[in-house]
Amino acid sequence: MKSYSMLALLFLGTTSLLHAQASSPPSYVTDAVSDSARPAAEKQLDSDRKPAALVAFAGIKPGDKVADVMPGGGYFTRIFSKVVGAKGHVYAVVPESYASKAPPERLKSIRALVADPVYSGNTSLEVRPFERLDVGAPLDVVWTSQNYHDVYGAVNAAFSVSGSTGPEQAAKLDAAVFKALKPGGVYIVVDHAAAPGSDGRDAHTLHRIDPATVIAQAKAAGFVLEARSALLSNPQDTHEKPIFAPEIKGHTDKFVLKFRKPVR
Repeated sequence: MKSYSMLALLFLGTTSLLHAQASSPPSYVTDAVSDSARPAAEKQLDSDRKPAALVAFAGIKPGDKVADVMPGGGYFTRIFSKVVGAKGHVYAVVPESYASKAPPERLKSIRALVADPVYSGNTSLEVRPFERLDVGAPLDVVWTSQNYHDVYGAVNAAFSVSGSTGPEQAAKLDAAVFKALKPGGVYIVVDHAAAPGSDGRDAHTLHRIDPATVIAQAKAAGFVLEARSALLSNPQDTHEKPIFAPEIKGHTDKFVLKFRKPVR
């Protein structure tokens, strides 16, 4: 019990430090978030999604090469593009399985983003299999937000890898991320939290996953868990409802994990 208490105190101290660091993001991050080119509808989400603090936590900086895996409509892609600047690059990575099976309108927003002159100079759309994230250059950061549970839970055919079950798909994703990152590179996973000890049980039904499951899989791929943040936590979420339930939608308890590829 004593060792557990010491571990809990260490975790709380680390979390407090992370919050202190994230409270004052660099100007290149705040400038990217406040950029006038961002759609008003996306800016309205900022108070809940806390992009400036998250990007600062990830350590994304000018000149970085960043992969935004399963970018949705490009909420974070736009911000990353402005942060990394002309000397960096953002790869919006859409799984080949998703691109081939999802309705075309699902990719309309991200295709429009990479074609927009505001972003096209340093942003590209990459359609490739889960297990191959090579983009032609070692990456500084790989980011995936609210997607890991979809891969692990094999939520629908669009997230499938031929011959793999859900947990195996997620393991292949982690292995591909590890290979694509440069030594010392960072892997960020943000997702909806499931009840502690639930493993991946709720990934398919509630669209949630236990962070301990993500940590175990990432470590198996070779990553080291460097930090975790409570920036998006919500203690009022009981983890019992699907993330789309009206009373919790947009305000689920989310975890933020920062893994690092060892230098050696």
